[in-house]
Amino acid sequence: MATVKRRADRGGKWEVRYRDPEGRQRTKSFDRKVDADRYAATTEAKKLQGDWIDPAAGKVTFAEYARAWQSVQVHRPSTAQQVDGFLRIHLLPTLGDAPMASIRPTMVQAWVRDRSEVIGANTLQTVYRYFVAIMRAAVADRVVARTPFDGVKLPKKVLLEVIPPTVDAVRAIEANIEGRYRALVTLTAGTGLRQGEAFGLTVDRVDFLRRTIRVDRQVVLLKRTPPYLGPPKTDASYRTIPLPDVVGTALAAHLKEFPVTHPEGLIFTNRNGEMLRRTAFNPQAWQPALKASGLHGVGFHGLRHFYASLLIRHGESVKVVQKRLGHATAAQTLDTYGHLWSDSDDMTRAAVDSVLGSCAPNVRQESASDA
Repeated sequence: MATVKRRADRGGKWEVRYRDPEGRQRTKSFDRKVDADRYAATTEAKKLQGDWIDPAAGKVTFAEYARAWQSVQVHRPSTAQQVDGFLRIHLLPTLGDAPMASIRPTMVQAWVRDRSEVIGANTLQTVYRYFVAIMRAAVADRVVARTPFDGVKLPKKVLLEVIPPTVDAVRAIEANIEGRYRALVTLTAGTGLRQGEAFGLTVDRVDFLRRTIRVDRQVVLLKRTPPYLGPPKTDASYRTIPLPDVVGTALAAHLKEFPVTHPEGLIFTNRNGEMLRRTAFNPQAWQPALKASGLHGVGFHGLRHFYASLLIRHGESVKVVQKRLGHATAAQTLDTYGHLWSDSDDMTRAAVDSVLGSCAPNVRQESASDA
């Protein structure tokens, strides 16, 4: 139990002595006995409730704690690199020197306002999510008592409406892109693979007999690191996709013209037979094809949107589209492509009329007789 004692050798101050949860002796001095008594009672209550926090723990700087947190996270290499960039560019320059216990909601709100003038709302929300994760870990580690996010307001996330390229646009890109990449366009437009998944497709993952493609890896490109085959984006990204005849025919023709030479069996490589890098492919192959087609603002990812729009147009359900694209949830699919599903107003009217329409005269007659 905490004890309160007046110390003549310290100017008559009131000293609180107690042991922390780990059994270490601690003291704190006060000018007034009432303050010492209150601190002693509060300290014992926090110890009993498991809420006691070492006052010295909160003195560690945000930079020190954030780097320690970062070092023990189990992140994919690409995610780890992204987190490192968020810390280095957006969090540490402003908050790095601040003691953890000193970070208050007003400080966080000021940081949000500052960053909102530099980056978009969507990126800011992603950085903020990692900021929250760090501070929640600090609470769990008993570095701080609570997170400093109460009342903090973020700019609203901007939901950009996806506009898939037209059939004519896709055909124009196919016609104008370098020959060794023509089947790559057909493949992506006909299967909805992500760019890294398409780049990482190997011949053994294509089953021409069963007409399926197995997606279980992708090309991973990190800064200052050669590209390599790694796991897909998420667990939901592991999937088997139907292989349409037009895609199978295009792949077969491509393999006949450009036989597989890469040691890992990659179907698509650059002119030197090396693994494709988006940083080289996009400016050297994709952008020239767009220019030759008279198009602009169409990213390679637009081919994935095109595939999704085809599925929706031909009546596939949300769950099927989710599965084909490798989305983690149906909500993600709806948030991205919900506007592409046809308006159901007419279907609703028809459904009600088909059931109740024939009953309408009887209802009117009964109403008249009741009157």
